[in-house]
Amino acid sequence: MPVTTIDDYQIEFSAEPLEGSSQWAAYVEITTPSANPMHLDTVYPKQRVAADASLSDEAAALAAAEKAGTHILEQLRGK
Repeated sequence: MPVTTIDDYQIEFSAEPLEGSSQWAAYVEITTPSANPMHLDTVYPKQRVAADASLSDEAAALAAAEKAGTHILEQLRGK
């Protein structure tokens, strides 16, 4: 699973095939370091994103997850 680090945030992107379909789903999880160096704090638990998009392959799903992850991080920082 690809991971991008922006400041102290780690954005993990993943793609999974949809059961009974040839389509793919995009997922994002965002974490930050915790006080315990062996753990991460989850600030955005793994969730499906771009559910309204038709994603025909894994690469398209990963690209959609990356785009959504960046947008989600901007929203989290705005809080």
